[in-house]
Amino acid sequence: MKNPKYMSSVKRIGVLTSGGDAPGMNAAVRAVVRTAAFLKLESVAIYQGYQGLIDDKTQIMNPRSVNNIINKGGTILKSARCSEFRSIEGRKKAFETIKKHKIDSLIIIGGDGSFTGAMIFQSEFKIPVIGIPGTIDNDIFGTSHTIGYDTALNTVIDAIDKIRDTAISHNRLFFVEVMGRDAGHIALNTGIGAGAEEILIPEENMGLERLLESLSRSEKSGKSSSIVVIAEGDKTGKNVFDIAEYIEKNMPNYDVRVSVLGHMQRGGRPTCFDRVLASRMGVKAVEYLNEGKSNAMVGLKEDEIILTPLEKAIKGKSEINKDLVRVSDILSL
Repeated sequence: MKNPKYMSSVKRIGVLTSGGDAPGMNAAVRAVVRTAAFLKLESVAIYQGYQGLIDDKTQIMNPRSVNNIINKGGTILKSARCSEFRSIEGRKKAFETIKKHKIDSLIIIGGDGSFTGAMIFQSEFKIPVIGIPGTIDNDIFGTSHTIGYDTALNTVIDAIDKIRDTAISHNRLFFVEVMGRDAGHIALNTGIGAGAEEILIPEENMGLERLLESLSRSEKSGKSSSIVVIAEGDKTGKNVFDIAEYIEKNMPNYDVRVSVLGHMQRGGRPTCFDRVLASRMGVKAVEYLNEGKSNAMVGLKEDEIILTPLEKAIKGKSEINKDLVRVSDILSL
């Protein structure tokens, strides 16, 4: 992760946001730009992720460039999927932009796909790279929290609370689908926080029969309405509408409804936690580069900012909290 030759060469840092946007990315950009200025380094904004690096969409930044963005959702630098960067030709174009603007190091704010691109780029062109994990799914190894995750939890909780009001008023069973194709962190935490009767996540294959049994027990115990939170990557092999149809056929007393929260989970003003986390990660990312460290990701562990090699962050698996699964089972009576 450390190479002494980088120590004296870091003078101008490029920063970009890549992949899905996450609340708190702007706070991280702000921290990078202002920390660079504090250390007498220059910073360059790269717009639209790796595509902007290929298309030379850049701008010199200073502390005033990032005024009043800490509270904003999304990313002022924009983001884009970039298939061209997956080719050596595309990455060569990106490197031409790097050379043109005398950028000697990069900070990438994004998820594992963005970090994979960063690791390949670093290995080919030997430019120092530090990653900052920004994704609402919280599915990156090497950090207990990713930027945007806490805000997404609060957005989902607020939505489910409103859905429950309707469920109770009409004796309805609501299936609420949340994001989480490969990880159930959002579903598990919001399901517990919102008092869901059942939670379906990719890590635990509950099965339709067990779900039916659980909901039947709830109905017999006197529950006239229920909420089931489902991660989009649930392993039952059915999508949320198929599951709802199956339950409705077998439990005709329930009026079944489906609510897919979708991209609303990505939006909104970041919570205080995400603003502080993004600020801490942004500061440390610049400091690590200035110390000669590279090819690594900053992360949070036991309230300390740590470094994890990019390869380990990409290949490692973010584990679900098994105790939360146990808590969910106990409280779903």
